[in-house]
Amino acid sequence: MSRLTAGPTLTVDSRKLRRIIAENPTWSLSLVPFLSTLCLECIVRNFEDTPIYEELTPRQKNFVQEKLSPSLPLSVTANLVSDGVYWRRCCEQRWDICDVSNYDHSWKRMFFERHLENIIEQFIPETTSSKIVNDEIPLCEAYVKRLNISQMLPPIKEGMVGLGDNVDWHSETDSDAAHMEHFDFRALLTKLPWLEELHLTYWVKQCGMNFEWKMFEMAQRDSETLAIAIQACKTLKVLRLYESHIDDAKCKLLTKHLVGHPSLRELNLSHNLIGDKGAKCVGRILNSTKLESLNLSDNVIRDAGAIAIADALPANCTLLLLNLRINRVGDEGGQAIGRALMKNYTLLHLHLAANLVTEPTALTLSEVLLKNQTLKTINLSCNKLGVDGGNALAEAIAQNSSLTECDVNLTDVNAESASIINQVVCTNKNTCATNQTVGAIMRESTVNQVVDIHDSSEEEKEGEEEEQKEEQEQVQGNEEEVQAQDEQVEEAQNDEAPDGEVQEAPADEPQEDGEAPSEAQSSTNSN
Repeated sequence: MSRLTAGPTLTVDSRKLRRIIAENPTWSLSLVPFLSTLCLECIVRNFEDTPIYEELTPRQKNFVQEKLSPSLPLSVTANLVSDGVYWRRCCEQRWDICDVSNYDHSWKRMFFERHLENIIEQFIPETTSSKIVNDEIPLCEAYVKRLNISQMLPPIKEGMVGLGDNVDWHSETDSDAAHMEHFDFRALLTKLPWLEELHLTYWVKQCGMNFEWKMFEMAQRDSETLAIAIQACKTLKVLRLYESHIDDAKCKLLTKHLVGHPSLRELNLSHNLIGDKGAKCVGRILNSTKLESLNLSDNVIRDAGAIAIADALPANCTLLLLNLRINRVGDEGGQAIGRALMKNYTLLHLHLAANLVTEPTALTLSEVLLKNQTLKTINLSCNKLGVDGGNALAEAIAQNSSLTECDVNLTDVNAESASIINQVVCTNKNTCATNQTVGAIMRESTVNQVVDIHDSSEEEKEGEEEEQKEEQEQVQGNEEEVQAQDEQVEEAQNDEAPDGEVQEAPADEPQEDGEAPSEAQSSTNSN
């Protein structure tokens, strides 16, 4: 029986023969995501049902903001997701032009301000439910500082459906059209604790072929409710209500509730129909508020209104800018303003362009410029000042060192006077710029000196501390050297003395009472 001998058995590790066969030929083990990434993606997918954000690290928050959908409900993201990439994506998805520099570089503020503006601009009284606005206010209130409302839609009459060209906003037989109310701001402004600016105009952007002038004005009821809302908004600093067909009656209702407003700093009622009675009402609030800028340009104010405003200037100590451009102010009103500036030393900018002032006003203002060194700019363009008025202004401005701008274009002033005025104000402007530069340099040098003194004092303290440490170390070293020398002397003396023999005491060491001197000492004394 033959015996079969088998060859040597080869032991092969089966694990080395395992391979990963992927359907994607570009797949590799390095593409496997981290567990933390998978968890964050899970958070993103379920964010609407289970929002998790505050517990994450800053790096994880950035990841979530880049992945979240901009279409998530604001009730979930408004008060949870902080300012960052997510709100930038929301803004860029919704609007084509996004200039975040106008919103203090805050994407979240820009989103909520423009979001609330769109809601108000599309609000139709008696048609749109007020619940839409009330539901959005708690989400927006912490981020809204400015509202720029460029459209206010009036109510739609019964039987009108839709917006645009197919809507007849007002019929010719509608006698109540001018009295139709718009959005009521009383329910909004009182709930915005950080609102500082309100820019508002009552008109319709896309009215199509249904254009009527009545669509471009606010009702008297609107002016009253708006003024009540502004009065209750204690943080408002800027109110710009322009191109809204505001006449004297509406201006009276507005100013009635603005008296004594604690925070209002700028009032712009330009491009309206305010006359002398409205200007008198505005003049009454000048000394009851802390207005710094008053713009009444492009109205129908005449001499009586200008005089009413001028009467408030001598006692006013806050107004910096007064703009009465494009009105009907004549020499009586212009001279009243000039005489008021004899006693007012806070106004910096005066704009009287495109009025009816002539040579007497120019003569009065020339007297003002000889005394008043506070005014910085005056605009008298598009008035008939005449040659004599221009000469008087040129002589006065030549002695004034504070005026940096004086516009006398289209005023019938001769070329020589205009040239002198331009040269003087240009020189004053350069001098002012130089002084500002020097002042900035001096302030910077002063700060640097203070910093240097602080640094030098700290260096002196550090030097004194180092010197004290060195002195202490030197004293300690000297003590150690003395101690070492004493030890060496003692060792030397011990080495010289024979065993069992006592060392002699030094000759100058005093002897104890009753002790006889030794033989060595007696021999020394005898010698």
